[in-house]
Amino acid sequence: MKILHTSDWHLGHTLYNFDRTEEQIVMLLQMVNIVKQEKPDVFLLCGDVYHTPQPSAAVQTMFTNALVEIHKANPEMAIIITAGNHDSGTKHDIFRTPWKALKVYTIGSIDANQKEDMIIEVPEKGYVIAIPYVNERNMPKGLFQDLLDIVEARNVDNLPVVMTAHTTVRGCDFVGHKNASEYAVGGIDSYNLDDMGTGYDYLALGHIHHGQFIHSGKHNVRYCGTPIPISFDENYKHSVSIVEITEHREKPIVQEIEINPHRPLVTLPIEGVATWEDAKELLANYPNDIEAYIRLNVEVDDFLPVEANAEALMICEDKKCRFCVINSQRLKKNHREAKVMSVQEFKTEEPIEIAERYAEDLGIEFDNDMKELFNETLSALKDEERM
Repeated sequence: MKILHTSDWHLGHTLYNFDRTEEQIVMLLQMVNIVKQEKPDVFLLCGDVYHTPQPSAAVQTMFTNALVEIHKANPEMAIIITAGNHDSGTKHDIFRTPWKALKVYTIGSIDANQKEDMIIEVPEKGYVIAIPYVNERNMPKGLFQDLLDIVEARNVDNLPVVMTAHTTVRGCDFVGHKNASEYAVGGIDSYNLDDMGTGYDYLALGHIHHGQFIHSGKHNVRYCGTPIPISFDENYKHSVSIVEITEHREKPIVQEIEINPHRPLVTLPIEGVATWEDAKELLANYPNDIEAYIRLNVEVDDFLPVEANAEALMICEDKKCRFCVINSQRLKKNHREAKVMSVQEFKTEEPIEIAERYAEDLGIEFDNDMKELFNETLSALKDEERM
């Protein structure tokens, strides 16, 4: 069985109020071309299709048009889509029946009484156990192993078995994710790999944006990563994974195919920080004809000039690049200083960052227990929003 493994498209994402539709369409066209060239048996999209639970009609149209083109690129291929924590599970479930006409299987939510809906048999090729994101509190106990046992009983022909999940697995490299730890990333508590059962030949993961293997001793547990970066801190290669499995219990062969960014995210300077005057010079020297988003890393003693953002925008006026933000970092001093943020910077902060800063100002230690409680509350609020 040959699989194209992708996740975390985050369609509808905007970057500092810049619309990213153009580059998202370019990414989707690359997906279509990869399908044409590789001819996989299964196309796996493992969650976070959209950036918000309520995407606009235009964003949903972009996605559905892309699915049709992906299907046309290889009509015999099964397309399997699961919801992530950024998605509305019910939106994925609504059109589940009509999508099957194009061999598209959408799994938005978990029903403990209909577990087998998450098992998709690809005739003569293998089985896919497609598990969408669900809040840890609502995950049926033993679900992973129960589904694997059902497939094991059916799999008399020793065909490959693939399982998907959109979650945090302990031991992952979460570089690029803010306020992440080994216990939780992006508001999702981590699983131990042992909790996810045994019997799969490949575990296709979504949620972590950095493509990587998770140590399992079998080289068969992988985050494919997001195909385009969502933040400036995701300064690593973005790709899809092509996975080939000959038969059940055989080691998969994995190949990465890089997605070329239409408009890359560039930080100046590339490493470290610069003074404001040096940062302006770097921006002025950035090539006029290169499409990019630009962040400036600037070290300041007290405050940036009030006109700093306006100056940066003027420097970029005749350039194709888009100036986004000044990431100001204060000179280290012996005493703690409160960080002063612009409204624009405040909007980019994660809720837990604001909570941590508030606790710090009060002189309260924001320990792991408090973080876990905060993330549980935030997850519950997001669940309510998705309903």
